[in-house]
Amino acid sequence: MSKFIIPKSTIPNTATSLNIFSGFLSIVLASEGNFHLAALFIFIATFFDLIDGLLARLTKTASPFGVELDSLADVVSFGVAPAFLVYQVYFIKYDFLGIVISSLVLIFGALRLARFNVQVEDIKIKQDFSGLPIPIAAITLASFILFYYNGVNIVKPFGAFLLPTIIVLSLLMVSKIRYNTLPKMKYLSLLSKISIYLIAIILIVLIYFTNGEVFFYMIIFHILFGIFRHIYFMLFSNSKFNMANK
Repeated sequence: MSKFIIPKSTIPNTATSLNIFSGFLSIVLASEGNFHLAALFIFIATFFDLIDGLLARLTKTASPFGVELDSLADVVSFGVAPAFLVYQVYFIKYDFLGIVISSLVLIFGALRLARFNVQVEDIKIKQDFSGLPIPIAAITLASFILFYYNGVNIVKPFGAFLLPTIIVLSLLMVSKIRYNTLPKMKYLSLLSKISIYLIAIILIVLIYFTNGEVFFYMIIFHILFGIFRHIYFMLFSNSKFNMANK
């Protein structure tokens, strides 16, 4: 009698499946008008999105199948879920135009994921992102909605912020602006590791004592840093090119 063996790849794939489930729950909750919990489940989906890759590396089961499954999960949790959420929260009153505006996050997010998949050369090597990652775009919208319904009015008026944010996030996802991946701790020096841990602790404390408001500004800073760095290198590279041709 042969033993039933569960493949190690089940571990990261389960985390990815929980990502999908969290995204689906967000959609259901948004349809019921529970926008606070709907936004929260996008954050929960982000957690599972972070750990599925880590689990794949720990179990040494990274594969093209995992990459494709992860992208499908991201379309649901970070494309459909936030698009439906912003539609239900605000854009539903604009009828078909509201549907079109809300769908931009989903459409451009799907384009970004498709581009990422065809550009992956080695699934075992994590490279910097070309364009804003779709989870960052999703949690930017989710955090704004979550904190708004938590009584933390980050930006006023509420509706005036959503439209330009959706347009900017959508364009950033399909842009060539570089965003860094998280550094691998095993390649860092002891001092660098200590510094990262201290910064993480300080940020967690700040997030706790500001009801999460600092987290929203951290995301905005991360997005803007990528934009300004891109502009800086464009100007710097052009300046060096012009100097060389004089």
